[in-house]
Amino acid sequence: MTQPIVQFQSVDKRFGDFEILKGFDFNIQRGEKVVIIGASGSGKSTVLRILMTLERIQGGEVYIDGTPLWHEPLPGGGSKPAGERYLHRMRTQVGMVFQHFNLFPHMTALRNVIEAPLRVLKLPRAEAEARGRALLERVGLGDKLTAFPAQLSGGQQQRVAIARALAMQPKVMLFDEPTSALDPEMIGEVLGVIRELAEESDLTMLIATHEMRFAREAADRVCFFDQGRILEDGPPSQIFGEPREARTREFLARVDA
Repeated sequence: MTQPIVQFQSVDKRFGDFEILKGFDFNIQRGEKVVIIGASGSGKSTVLRILMTLERIQGGEVYIDGTPLWHEPLPGGGSKPAGERYLHRMRTQVGMVFQHFNLFPHMTALRNVIEAPLRVLKLPRAEAEARGRALLERVGLGDKLTAFPAQLSGGQQQRVAIARALAMQPKVMLFDEPTSALDPEMIGEVLGVIRELAEESDLTMLIATHEMRFAREAADRVCFFDQGRILEDGPPSQIFGEPREARTREFLARVDA
């Protein structure tokens, strides 16, 4: 087994006096498609937000491709708490698609996709625009390059957000309940794009979702989160077909998986 591309080692995370993660361990292999399921408040989104450096940890360490995320190595050995410049550099290795799109309303679809490659990666404009057009075409929006977010449906906005995250060519893609803010008829189009990505790319993907059918079809591995820990972890056939834990069975019965 090669070194995991994502590693949580004994991670502690608190919100005030509330401890959401305690001694949390979690590994993801390169190219793996991992879906995490569980009730609201079980820690799913917290894990993703830690990887995006949106939430600081209080103990342990997180590694991305073998490099510590929250502690900056020192030249002579040892480490120090990561500074903002270091975190900014690490953040470019992770792409995230949020629940509520978070597009810039004053920018066209193409401009939303190319803004970070231009500013952060310093790509030449022609190269950034070629990448942006190709990605928007990939998510089925090749005819919406000049549309503003207000002119797009929720499903189309989320597909722009997926293209925007891919434009940075991250090592890991995170999806935090990517369909929860969508009308039912738009959920399928977004999940279809994510499913194609899972099937056709070697990108490492971590997806928090309440869409159990999607989890069955797209995941290499499903992790059931409960009260800040991974209660059950296995292939979709085992998690949905023969769950070992009573709490997993109870959850799946409730969500009608």
